[in-house]
Amino acid sequence: MDDSIISKPLRQPASGGRPTLKTIAYMTGLGITTVSRALKDAPDIGADTKERVRLVAAQLGYQPNRAGVRLRTGKTNVIALVLSIEEELMGFTSQMMFGISEVLAGTQYHLVLTPHAHQKDPMVPIRYILDTGSADGMIISRTAPDDARVMLMSERNFPFATHGRTDMGIVHPYYDFDNESFAFQAVERLVLRGRRRIALLAPPSKLSYYLHTRNGFERALAQFGATETAMGRLTSEAPLDDVRTHMEALMRSADPPDGIISISGSSSIAMIAGLEAAGKQLGVEVDLVSKQSAEFLNWIRPEIHTINEDVRQAGRELAKAVMARIDGVAPELLQNVSRPTWSAMAPKA
Repeated sequence: MDDSIISKPLRQPASGGRPTLKTIAYMTGLGITTVSRALKDAPDIGADTKERVRLVAAQLGYQPNRAGVRLRTGKTNVIALVLSIEEELMGFTSQMMFGISEVLAGTQYHLVLTPHAHQKDPMVPIRYILDTGSADGMIISRTAPDDARVMLMSERNFPFATHGRTDMGIVHPYYDFDNESFAFQAVERLVLRGRRRIALLAPPSKLSYYLHTRNGFERALAQFGATETAMGRLTSEAPLDDVRTHMEALMRSADPPDGIISISGSSSIAMIAGLEAAGKQLGVEVDLVSKQSAEFLNWIRPEIHTINEDVRQAGRELAKAVMARIDGVAPELLQNVSRPTWSAMAPKA
């Protein structure tokens, strides 16, 4: 192969503009049909020809025209990721996108992020994508036990996967974190530390993982002989200022918790600020177990007992599940629940 192709960008035909299949055919001396089939990895095209075509396409910065692809095939080659804009804290969105992008990088699919505010109608972005046909598959989060989005996509026979499970009798692809085991193990760790009055900062009750978290928490309280210190209406989605203020008041109360479990890494920082404002010392008078989506909490406070949820891996698995569903793989084969793992940086029980 001519090393000059590798060492410097290729020149396009005099007409200029966006490189096309015709441009690649001109530069390689091949027919347009051969170029197209080489880029699609057709089995009847030789490996050397494919490598030559791909190298020239990369040097030219060639990207398929999505409008043309859609007209020819009825596909968009787009996977839509619908995420709440509030999920950006502590890298949740970026980790999810990194994981999905790693899988899609070697395919014809492109990732499009569709943000929405969770206070608004969650059906709006789903209906838009379905009605406009702007994606071939979809990934959603913040699943509810009875999720109208799942119902609609199932009725439309649209390929999708959910970050989280539902409880509505519909078999669909999902990837979830075992929040029940997380809460159970968190209580166990705190009891081993001698804690008996335990508070739980849980997700909103409308979400599926609230039920999973409460089940594990209550089961562990009963098994290990601990009691709950109520957090009132405070959830992991409360503004961080509210979390800090509430925690300070709780720690100044007549019967404060000596152990705290947090489902949210960002909320954990606010809770620590609140308990310290109340004059309590983390790791001495009170212990905290927190879930985190990336290793960061123990960089700030080594006293936090941290459990990791690999959101990047979740992105990878969800991308694989959506593509498999597009290809017709049965949904019951595309379901997975990841187990909690204690961070290596966390203190010992």
